Amino acid sequence: MEKSNIIQPGDSRIFQIIDANLDRAREGLRVLEDWARFGLGKEDLVIRIKNFRQILGKHHLEIYKLSRNHIEDQCKGLSHDEQNNRKNPHEIISSNSARVQEALRVVEEFSRNHNNELSKLTSDIRYEIYTLEIELLNFNTRKEAQLIIIENNLYAITDYRVNLFEIIEKILLGGVKMIQHRFKEGNDKNHLEEANKIKNLCKKYNSLFIVNDRVDIALASNADGVHIGQNDIDILMARKLLGSSKIIGVTANNSTDISEAIKNGCDYIGVGPVFKTLTKKNKEPLGIEKIKALTKDINIPWFAIGGINKTNISSLKNVGINKVAVVSGLLDSEDPKEEAIIMLKELSYEN
Repeated sequence: MEKSNIIQPGDSRIFQIIDANLDRAREGLRVLEDWARFGLGKEDLVIRIKNFRQILGKHHLEIYKLSRNHIEDQCKGLSHDEQNNRKNPHEIISSNSARVQEALRVVEEFSRNHNNELSKLTSDIRYEIYTLEIELLNFNTRKEAQLIIIENNLYAITDYRVNLFEIIEKILLGGVKMIQHRFKEGNDKNHLEEANKIKNLCKKYNSLFIVNDRVDIALASNADGVHIGQNDIDILMARKLLGSSKIIGVTANNSTDISEAIKNGCDYIGVGPVFKTLTKKNKEPLGIEKIKALTKDINIPWFAIGGINKTNISSLKNVGINKVAVVSGLLDSEDPKEEAIIMLKELSYEN
């Protein structure tokens, strides 16, 4: 039954080539599937990749398998030094996507004259893998950023200062892994130039660069993400514009806004103000107890924000709040690097 629609080629090496490349394609797909499952936790991608494997398995006919070793493979075991240079999941995703694409192309070409159904489906799957690779890479980029957020306890937020870039670099040297930039004076050309400079500084220190409010400038500067308030563009639209690779943070100070932000897929939340702060003069501080009550059920990273500095940071740490966002407490310090080191040490200290 399997063989009824297959035209036996005159050269049995063709079946051997198809057999080897169906194996290669399915092996590469399994690598991608396992990373989607265990590395990214993306069930929808796992289902798609598994479906490709099953389709190829169904069309991996016995006549192809029986061709194995029909002609001894003199190149068995050959490898390339470049295989040892895959140092991270991004490189593994790209190399295995290419492996699948190349193998499917071979099957498509060699099956065209004797098994048109196999030739067509391998062509269709190959084109879908191009899109799948980008999705995996985008989700992987965001996953790596999420891990930085989880591991980072001190989030620096900018305000206008004459020597801002110098201050930011000192903060980064102090170990801060997240910088959010707020735009003040100037036009959009100036803002984009600022964003690009800060983005390059953050990249130098393997830190995240988040743009406040401006999705357009976040995109133009290739920032790692955007932070939006309750009066800014909504999360779903921001995600549509930014795509799956970028981080979206949200400011929220009540249970309704917090729940909505989590439901809509934000990556972290800023909750506050905790204390009185000059950057939000018209907002009454929530206080530590209110912050604790609002955040007790949050299952994503969140940062307390508002009036936090080295003199009151211990009062937050003592009640279990160990992720904070700081503005003037860092920017106005005589030594921003040392200030960042002190704050990070305080936040990491176990009571």
